Amino acid sequence: MAFSVTPVCRFFLVGLISIAVFCCNSGCAQGISEDDPAQIVAKALLCFNDKFIYSSCDEAYRLTESGNINVPHEETDQFCDGPCLTETHLVLNCIENILSNFLFYNKATIHDIKDTLHAGCSYSSERGNFNVAEHIQGESSNAHRVVIPIYFYVYMLMILCCRFLLP
Repeated sequence: MAFSVTPVCRFFLVGLISIAVFCCNSGCAQGISEDDPAQIVAKALLCFNDKFIYSSCDEAYRLTESGNINVPHEETDQFCDGPCLTETHLVLNCIENILSNFLFYNKATIHDIKDTLHAGCSYSSERGNFNVAEHIQGESSNAHRVVIPIYFYVYMLMILCCRFLLP
């Protein structure tokens, strides 16, 4: 006895397989690990206190967890030409390697902080201005965008089941 596959069943099977493949691969995004989210954030916050990263920069000029860089205008040359700029970039790289979508308490992203450092150390009218709030671009995590296609596929599966499997 042969099993015949109608076009409706074939379409339904292809839909089920594509949903299964998409759902299985959706957790493979960069930066996702099996650690507890609180532990991941704690690891990222340890970058600020790592004595191997921040070893020479004066503590008053260091990037803080709040996302502020407190460099007085008259200390710009010391910050930009000394170890502070390099060590601040090392801290940002440390955070980014642990949690690429890290948000500081002031809602600044790693990219916003890098833009602030670039502008503050440039030889333009912005030199010496390390106000991060002026460089916040409103970027945030895109993790919520993965959920929408999954709900769409589940909804389509329910419609197909109701349409073709129920009499």
